Order: sequence, then C-alpha cells, then structure tokens
Amino acid sequence: MDSTLTVKECKKFWGFSESWIYRHWHELGGFKIGTRIKFDIEDQEKLKKTFKKNFQKRLTTPFLFNTLRAGGNKMATSKKGRRNYGYGFGSVYKRKKGKSLTVDHYEDGYRIQKTLPPHIQNEKEAHLYLRRRKAEVLNRKYGIFSRQKKIGFKTFALSSFHEDYMMTSRRNFQSDVYRLNILCDYFKDADLRSITPRWFRRFLKEMLKKGNAKSTCNRYRALTHRIFNVAIEEGYAEENPITKVKLYSEKDTLKERVLTEEEERKFYEASADYLKPIITIALNTGMRKGEILNLQWIQVDFKNRTIRVEKTKSEKIRYVPMNDAVFNKLSRLKVGFHGNQLVFFNPETGKPYVDLKRQFRNACRKADIKGLRFHDLRHTFATRLREKGVALEVVRDLLGHSSITTTQRYSHLNDERKRKAVELLDRKDKVSDNLVTIQNQSKTVN
Repeated sequence: MDSTLTVKECKKFWGFSESWIYRHWHELGGFKIGTRIKFDIEDQEKLKKTFKKNFQKRLTTPFLFNTLRAGGNKMATSKKGRRNYGYGFGSVYKRKKGKSLTVDHYEDGYRIQKTLPPHIQNEKEAHLYLRRRKAEVLNRKYGIFSRQKKIGFKTFALSSFHEDYMMTSRRNFQSDVYRLNILCDYFKDADLRSITPRWFRRFLKEMLKKGNAKSTCNRYRALTHRIFNVAIEEGYAEENPITKVKLYSEKDTLKERVLTEEEERKFYEASADYLKPIITIALNTGMRKGEILNLQWIQVDFKNRTIRVEKTKSEKIRYVPMNDAVFNKLSRLKVGFHGNQLVFFNPETGKPYVDLKRQFRNACRKADIKGLRFHDLRHTFATRLREKGVALEVVRDLLGHSSITTTQRYSHLNDERKRKAVELLDRKDKVSDNLVTIQNQSKTVN
C-alpha cells in the first residue's frame, strides 16, 4: 500500500483547494518525485494533530498558512527554558542560554536531536533545513535521488570541493592542492558523470610514464575518490567510478633507511648547532618533523619527564617519555628561554621553522650520507627499540599508530643482524663437513 498522498488526495485530506496546495506544498512538508508532488501520510497526520484544537473550531486556510509561516506552535517550557517551534514533521528549539538552534525529528524510527551549524541564525532557516532533511529521508526511503544540473570536474573541484571541504574538513591539505590542480588540468571541465574508471586508469598510466611513483598515483586515486563522494552527497553524481580502480601495490616503493651508530655520529657532528637538539629528539622519541617543529614549552613536563604530543597525524594526543639525552637537551634550551612559547623557532621571525630541507641536506653532504630523509630518524628510533627487544605494542604506542600493522613497517631488523643470522647456518655446515673429513681419515687409517 502506498504511504504517500498525491495533490488531489491531499486536497481531500485537508479540505483545501489544489491551487493553494500547489502554492504552499513546502509548508506541508511535501517532496517531489520527478515532476509530481507527494506528501507522506504520517507527516500529514502528525501535522493535523498539531492543529487538532483549531480543526475543531473549523481551521481556515489563512490560519494554517500564517501559523506555518510564523514558525508553527510557539510554546515556552519553564523546565528547559527554551522556545519550541513545532511543524508536525519535526520541531526546532533554541535554549534560553544557548545561541545555536536544535532540530528534533524522527528518521527511520529513531529520534534525532541535532545542533545546527552556526551559519543557521533564525527559525526560518532552521525550518528550511529541517524540511530539506525530511525530504532527503523520504527520498532515501522511496529510492528517489535528487539530480542536480551538469557540472564540470574543474568547476566542482575548485569551488565546492576545495572551498567547502578541503579548507574546512582537512587539516593537512597543502599537498592535495598541488594534486588537485594536476587533476583539473587533465580532466578540465568534463562533466562529472562522464568520467569513467577507464578514463581515470589512463590518467594514472600517464602519471607513471612521467616518472611518478605508484604511491603517488594512489594519493591521486584517494583524492579523486573523495571528490566524487562529495559530489554524490550534493547530487552532482550518482556513483563513484573510482571505486572500480584498484590501488597499486606499494611494497616495492617503501623507502626504509636506518642510521648506523657511526653514521649518526658523523651526521650529528656535521649538523648546525640549532639542528642538533632537533635530531636528538627525533632519534630518541620517534616524533614526526611537524610535531617537533611545533613543540611548545607548555607541552614539556620536566617533573614527570614526558612530552605531550599534540596536533598528531591521527589527531590523538599521546605522551612520550624523555630519556636522559632528551631531558638534558631540553633543559639547556629552557635555560636560554627568551619568552617565546615555541621550543624551536626561527630567530628572525619568531615563528616555527617552515622546513629544514636545506639544512638537512647540507648535514648529509658533509657527513657523506646518501638517501637519508628526516622521517628516517623515526625509522631508526623504531628499529633500535625492536632490536633491544621492546614489544611491538609498546613501539606502536610510542609512535602513535592506530594499527599495529603500520608499526611493523618501521621495525625491520637491519642488514647486519640479517647477515649474522644467515652466517649461523653457514657455520653449521662447516661443522658437519669437518665431521665427515675426520670420519674419512679414520677409515683410511684403519
């Protein structure tokens, strides 16, 4: 049985003319199926119960219209100290001491109470939001999806996605901005719905031919996947073609470099004075470069010998203990504290260092060390802990990983220990060869 009403059926339900219903179907919580206007029976019955007393007095059309326009039934409750605006299919209320509006309605049998964003300032805007939300629920219930007009990839990526999603939802979006421009230059203003998995695979092959790594291509795939997910939410696309494009294997592209003790000594001596404490902290805490460069004195607890790491990649705060090397380095820096809250800062600007690539490369060149990145200091920290017999779970907590499989990447044994392990087998074979030689000699003598 169909649980929706047509305009004619709604006319009989309310007793109003069709022309009035066509003019004010939004206020009645109607929604469109193609070009036809439909009304949910449950919503209409709830709306009618809201004005039950007025129906007993013969509810007139202007009264209903004016009441809905004004925000429904206004009532103030002394217990919660709020003003409530009921619409039959949901309500909007604002607490007496609060500034934000809250909507209260039902979705799929569950009660939903949601605080609206700050840009929704008044009850009319909240009513519009609630009406659209109810329409989305009904469309999902009956398998109806709104279809927006055609939009080009470049137009959508640089406007809706870049401004409304990347700039607000993502914390580290600088690297994605470069990739977004590359994608826009390739697909240009092609209709979003016309982009197919085959077309995107062709784009990835061209990126590989230009010398990009497979891991870089996977980053392009992840970015495009997010673009289409946002496009689906806004009704500009019905499906995500990128889900059919498989990720490249990154096993052969993993760069893992571990410093030996001799390399560490040479690298430390070749580094500038302001770079030495940064290297010490990286090798003894496993903190990322961004976490070290943005470290503040308020995060350093000398009493408990811990560092409170904030603004992490996983957005979870973690505590890293300080050993003697880190404690002594930070204690000396604290003695020369000049009022700046940052532990490491550019003396010319008083702000955090943007990057240390040039200084890091100079130290590697002087120490004659090749293929070393700053992140390899984190690799070295994890690998040395595993070589000392530290449990993998402890290393995971120190590095701040959410999954232990990620920690296993950083905890490979070095080549020297692998070589010694293989030599054990070689020694066993030599022992067996000596035994055979002795047996043969004894037979000859006999």
